[in-house]
Amino acid sequence: MGDLKDPRLMYLKAGLFLLAGCAAVTGILVEFPSVRLAALLVIEHYMDPGYKFAGLGSFLLYLLRQKNAKKIR
Repeated sequence: MGDLKDPRLMYLKAGLFLLAGCAAVTGILVEFPSVRLAALLVIEHYMDPGYKFAGLGSFLLYLLRQKNAKKIR
């Protein structure tokens, strides 16, 4: 199968991935309802895929370091 060239199909594919991701998150949160878990799911997948967060404290330190790095530049 070749690469997708039609923009409509690419948008459809992106929408299906988004739908699958939302369904997965919904399933996890239905099984284990927790605001903390919801925050960790968002942080893990959308903030910085190259950085492994150990928890919310690790994420806050990451944000502080990023803010300080921008001030230094």
